[in-house]
Amino acid sequence: MGITSVTKDAPRAYEIADRFRELGVTVVLGGIHPTIMPKEAKQHADSVVIGEAEENWPKLLDDFEKDRLKPFYLWDHKVDPSSIPSPRRELDNLHPLSATLQTSRGCPYRCEFCQLTGIGDTIHRKRPIETIIRELKNIDRKIIWFQDASLTINPAYSKRLFKRMIEEKLNKRWMAFGNANLLERDDEFLRLAKKAGCIAWMVGFESISQKTLDEIIKKKTNKVERFSYMIKKVGKHGMGVWGSFIFGFDTDTPDVFDVTYDTIKGWGLETAEFNILTPFPKTPLFEKMDKEGRILTKDWSK
Repeated sequence: MGITSVTKDAPRAYEIADRFRELGVTVVLGGIHPTIMPKEAKQHADSVVIGEAEENWPKLLDDFEKDRLKPFYLWDHKVDPSSIPSPRRELDNLHPLSATLQTSRGCPYRCEFCQLTGIGDTIHRKRPIETIIRELKNIDRKIIWFQDASLTINPAYSKRLFKRMIEEKLNKRWMAFGNANLLERDDEFLRLAKKAGCIAWMVGFESISQKTLDEIIKKKTNKVERFSYMIKKVGKHGMGVWGSFIFGFDTDTPDVFDVTYDTIKGWGLETAEFNILTPFPKTPLFEKMDKEGRILTKDWSK
């Protein structure tokens, strides 16, 4: 049995793994949290996959069949995106209306709170566009969530993808993560995205404080004073903006909730989500707070 887990789900993943092992089932754990905390994960699994699994998984299965399963399978370099297989979507009947898809892996922004930074996945790797087109054609759902860290990291690549989606008349409606700076300044990108079926962009504004963006998040290209203009510009192209914000930065003041609410209401933001700053293990934020004695527990359920 294979279980993948991020940090917030690790306690539940361990609970499930422990129960199945009690029943005599061989359990393999993988994903971001087991990659970051492999020794911890091994306490709940027969084997742990560290890093991306595509190259390791065939070897692991071969070892399992020969009754020589190793405790750890480490793949210490990044998988060639052209070798990533398409998922067996016919096995997934949990989401009849929508499907997820990745066109790339990695993110170069290196935000201090992000676990992609923590695992060193900071090189943007693109899958072949024709592979993406074939996969989209084989998806029978009409709504697609692109699960890239950001579909705006390499705008030239994304524009080529959009053009192929338009040429193929795929008739899909889709959403993706995007960077505010690119969405503000590239009209051609917005025009092609809309024509290719985009209905909304999820944007990590993170904070309405420029000091926070500059000192903590490091997205020095993002300017709070331009966010309102970007939202209106995306709206003029017929797409919505879903904003994501984080509370709990050291630069936040007690009025951050009221000020954030008033600000984004003035922007005309259609949808917003709010998150609590969480120092996930191995991120720069965690290491900094741990050195300062501010990590009070390593119980991931709290």
